[in-house]
Amino acid sequence: MSYDYEFITGVLKTLETEKRYKHTLGVKKEAYTLGMIFMPEKSDKLALAGLLHDITKDFSLEKQLSLCDEYAISINRENLVPKLLHAKTGCEYAKRIFGEDIVDKEVYDGIYYHTTGRSNMSLFEIIIYLADYIEEGRQFEDCVLLRDFFYDNIRKAQNKEEQFEVLRKTMVLSFDLTIKNLLEEGKQIDSDTVNARNYYLTNKNLLDSMEE
Repeated sequence: MSYDYEFITGVLKTLETEKRYKHTLGVKKEAYTLGMIFMPEKSDKLALAGLLHDITKDFSLEKQLSLCDEYAISINRENLVPKLLHAKTGCEYAKRIFGEDIVDKEVYDGIYYHTTGRSNMSLFEIIIYLADYIEEGRQFEDCVLLRDFFYDNIRKAQNKEEQFEVLRKTMVLSFDLTIKNLLEEGKQIDSDTVNARNYYLTNKNLLDSMEE
């Protein structure tokens, strides 16, 4: 499927700050690059999901909560983590603006899980999650560390099995870094993130699980 990027980017420019929009372009590029390594047949679709992943990130908390009510998104208001809301509202918002032909289940789930991750993610979800973390514009110490770890090791991979082992180890490291920072900051850790870390730590056959 071909995508009307002129229309999509036009919408995003009205919703995102200049800094956010630059980041989304970076994630689009990174998702395409990762797609060409792991699932080239979906590289264009991955680029689309990367472009849309933060569509509601710049919305106010009040707007986010309003969208949760409008879309019947279940949240725990007593233990609310505002930073995570945009993934839940973004997939619904994007689907309603661009339609289910564009934001199908695969794109929808890629947006939904791009912040927390989850156990047994689809390869599509993994790529969007990782692209958001390591796109070249992100210069935070952990982002640089993870980006260097992935690319230093993926260049050494000799076959598909080794590529997927690099991907598995990169996912574990990403969750370790995220959890470490949240602990240091005294913040809540989403259960999906903990479950994802444990899943990729113990699942030593990522390629096999992807091919089931």
